[in-house]
Amino acid sequence: MRLLIVGSLDGQVGEASRMAMDRGAQVSQVGGIDQALAFLRDGKGADLVMIDVRLDVNRLMVGMTEERMATPVVAYGVGTDTQAAVRAIKAGAREYIPLTPDPELIAAVLEAVTEESHALVYKDPAMGALVRMAEQIAPSDASVLIVGESGTGKEIIARHIHRKSRRAQGRFIAVNCAAIPEALLESELFGHEKGAFTGAVARRLGKFEEANGGTLLLDEISEMDVRLQAKLLRVLQEREIDRVGGRQPIKVDVRILATSNRDMEAEVRAGHFREDLFFRLNVITLALPPLRKRPADIDLLADHFARKFADLNGVPYRPLADETRQSLRGHSWRGNVRELENTLHRAVLLSSGPRILPEAILLTGGDTANAPAGESTLTGSLVGRTVADVERDLIIDTLRHTLGNRTHAATILGISIRTLRNKLKQYTEEGIPVPAPGEGEATHP
Repeated sequence: MRLLIVGSLDGQVGEASRMAMDRGAQVSQVGGIDQALAFLRDGKGADLVMIDVRLDVNRLMVGMTEERMATPVVAYGVGTDTQAAVRAIKAGAREYIPLTPDPELIAAVLEAVTEESHALVYKDPAMGALVRMAEQIAPSDASVLIVGESGTGKEIIARHIHRKSRRAQGRFIAVNCAAIPEALLESELFGHEKGAFTGAVARRLGKFEEANGGTLLLDEISEMDVRLQAKLLRVLQEREIDRVGGRQPIKVDVRILATSNRDMEAEVRAGHFREDLFFRLNVITLALPPLRKRPADIDLLADHFARKFADLNGVPYRPLADETRQSLRGHSWRGNVRELENTLHRAVLLSSGPRILPEAILLTGGDTANAPAGESTLTGSLVGRTVADVERDLIIDTLRHTLGNRTHAATILGISIRTLRNKLKQYTEEGIPVPAPGEGEATHP
């Protein structure tokens, strides 16, 4: 992930940024709003923008919206200016991150923000066969369609293909087609010319040009609008793009990888996905097996996550007890590796003895791994309610408590921010009101 800091690098933040870069973080910095917008237009690339809460967050958000820039923004501040934090969230920043005055701790926060886990951890023969196929086709420039259930690790495989390809020194750019509205996705992918629409005050380079000479991952491509599918088909055929409002095609040298958690042939039959684009993308298909069909990976990944989250949270590493491993192997893992990761994160935080015991393994469906016979943790107010209902109320109440701050709520709940956002998306689709950033209990000034 590439991080853009908007604000002064004086004092602790500047020292912390240098520390983070010395440790390998990809951090860029600009001093103000105009420079930030210019940076984002010019194809230098950022996956996340962090803006000093003392700056005009609203102007940045308005400018990005008008120019159809979909890069997520979080605000940060040193100190406890609650009103400034609320203003930033209401302006459209996804989160507010309070930074301590300690440069070492700020550097750790910056590294945590920019860090992504792309480790390819596997042992099961089914996964081994898929990785060998991925490495065999990696040196080619053929398009690859990576399919599998949510949480199986499709993006990790895509990154592995890039690392093993002749384009490894080029950029790897990932675009989540499901997370970006259609009106923004076209500019995000292809860029636009000055005056192409109201708010297009300057030329902007899109992800295809950012990824020139490298690899572009179109994540969840089955969610792309049919009109954009036609434009993408032309790019694959002609190896050139048209910026929005542009008159001259632009040659690009980009390898396309795509992922989907849907049955793509069924999507084609239903008319939701163009058949000609499907065949263009489907030169090679890699189908990731779900975790329940990779039993040998469960123990290995559980150990990996136990060490990872012990280090991340500064607690002693505790090995898994044998009975804990047995309960993990018997679970269905509908959320696949992502569910296992979140389960182990909670277990690391809940464990206190020398080993991780079954009582610390809270599995979906409400069953603890092996609760002691005769014990019940249910209170009278919970009896008769489904686990899904209780989980939903807990998540929404916690979100209200944190003024809609997703990062803080995820920390309190002991789950990843991605898991929280997936839950909130599900609730919204079900018609359940979800607190927006800036909404909650503490709504007074």
